[in-house]
Amino acid sequence: MRDHYKGYRLPKSVIGFAVRYYYRYKISLRDLSEMLQDRGLSVTYETIRNWCQTWGPVYARDIRQKRGSAFKDKWHIDEVRVKIRGSLLVMAVD
Repeated sequence: MRDHYKGYRLPKSVIGFAVRYYYRYKISLRDLSEMLQDRGLSVTYETIRNWCQTWGPVYARDIRQKRGSAFKDKWHIDEVRVKIRGSLLVMAVD
């Protein structure tokens, strides 16, 4: 597996860190840029914004595929029980 995405000068781990923190913790782009600057990387907030637009949907799709959908099962209601003023009403639904 390559350490860099094609056309990007920084490693995947840095891009993934920035995108993940932006979406997960709702950190502003400028704050995220300062966080990376504290770690010795000079990245503008516009670059991080472009990463988020490009890689955010890709990461989200991968997470959904790995986790699986919670809505795979289908539930069908065939009977409804409702209590109205103390009397029980049972309805069959086709």
